[in-house]
Amino acid sequence: MNLKSTKILPAEWAEQSFVQLTWPHIDTDWAYMLEEVNTCFVNIATEIVKREKLLIICANTEEVKLLLRNVDFSKITFVEMPTNDTWARDHGGITVLENGKKVIYDFAFNGWGMKFAANYDNQITRKLFKNKHFDEVFGYRNCLDFVLEGGSIESDGEGTILTTSECLLSDNRNNKTKEDVEAKLKDYFGIKQVLWLNHGFLTGDDTDSHVDTLARLCCTDTIAYVKCEDENDEHYAELKKMEDELKTFKTYKHEKFQLIPLPMADPVFEEGERLPATYANFLIINNAILLPTYNSPKDEIAKQQIQKAFPDREIIGVDCIALIKQHGSLHCVTMQYI
Repeated sequence: MNLKSTKILPAEWAEQSFVQLTWPHIDTDWAYMLEEVNTCFVNIATEIVKREKLLIICANTEEVKLLLRNVDFSKITFVEMPTNDTWARDHGGITVLENGKKVIYDFAFNGWGMKFAANYDNQITRKLFKNKHFDEVFGYRNCLDFVLEGGSIESDGEGTILTTSECLLSDNRNNKTKEDVEAKLKDYFGIKQVLWLNHGFLTGDDTDSHVDTLARLCCTDTIAYVKCEDENDEHYAELKKMEDELKTFKTYKHEKFQLIPLPMADPVFEEGERLPATYANFLIINNAILLPTYNSPKDEIAKQQIQKAFPDREIIGVDCIALIKQHGSLHCVTMQYI
């Protein structure tokens, strides 16, 4: 008798095996501020290695080791390969449990709808497997017929995905109907429901409103989300509509979510352009939360709010002013593997 395969897309708060960073180098858009962004990456790497293993994709291992000279290398795997950029959240593999076995799904990455070159980044996951850089406990599944970025979906580990229609229904990704995309997600991940946000954005965001910049599942019944209280802010109306949508969502148990508002980050500008600073772009790791901060009094408010969502985890602030100068933040440059 053939039993149907059981698939689970684990929540980020599940126990993790390691986290991936794809390190900046001189041939990326970080070239003009490499020292500044390296400092941020070192801070992120240092906190991760205190709690779990780390995979670093880089152009030059010795250069990165020199930057990390005070970090325990025994918990780090360094792999040299060509990369376009550093956004591991979106070019990294996605861990799925198939009948309890860990399988890394390798989806296509096309530079957020063909906005930026991704020819090298789109090859990273399959090269890692080809060259046996992943532990044998991990399987591999080629999903390159479908464009999907890790930052565009949130899972509760119980069959619910939270996402945004602006991103997943983008013409330059898959050019599919909502029904077709939802069917694909259910087929890939064995999920029961997709919660679609139709509102919410951040000025300066290149991802077409990735959900990890706006609203995050923190446990099966809790969502932390960006709330704008300044009626004169350009985000106010859309984020209010997003909040109203979140209030209508139900968990897999058909109960309302507990909603925890995060402050709208103070505006940060570079050369007159507003950058997409957001406290929603935190990373959940084993026993801790790495929270992006922006040298603002609101950093402490965000920390207090996140602590409500994760009372048993240490909340660690990491200055991410450097990251938002390239229009991303902390979660965007990391990918966890269960």
